[in-house]
Amino acid sequence: MLTPGTYNIVALLDGRTVGMACGLPGDSGACELRSVWVSPRARGRSIGDRLYAAGGRQALASKGPGGAVCKLTDAQLAVLEAELEAGPAAYGWQDQCWTLSRIAEVVKARFGVSYTLGGMCYLLHRLGWSWQAPARRAAERDEAAIAGWRDEQWPVIKGPRPSWEPGCASKTRPVKA
Repeated sequence: MLTPGTYNIVALLDGRTVGMACGLPGDSGACELRSVWVSPRARGRSIGDRLYAAGGRQALASKGPGGAVCKLTDAQLAVLEAELEAGPAAYGWQDQCWTLSRIAEVVKARFGVSYTLGGMCYLLHRLGWSWQAPARRAAERDEAAIAGWRDEQWPVIKGPRPSWEPGCASKTRPVKA
């Protein structure tokens, strides 16, 4: 079934179909090229170029960037950035970690717009924010106590190294003496 106004161009070589281009009418009278197919045995013979020329340059004219439009205005994005700078404590969270779900809650409460976690991550990257991994060491870390434990307790826990006696490594089949 054909949509009214569509065009389909078929390329023939020695009576066989070797290529096809399909297009739709555009808003400004230009055609929008939707698909081009060239048979593998006809590739390298400029069939695609000829189909493109038949559809015209307007068939490949850009319609602008793809993707969804941002749900927040530029002014709302500026307000969101200022609120993120204030930190999570301004919203009652005890630790100083922004998570995607927390930011999504703030956006929902402040602007009435809901985002998925993936959408929130994308939005934050657009604003120049990136995730930050906290340092792996606690502020209360006592290096002297750790060194003492490593020298005294760890060898006891680990036990002596096994000897190099001949035998089997299986725990269920011990060495016969």
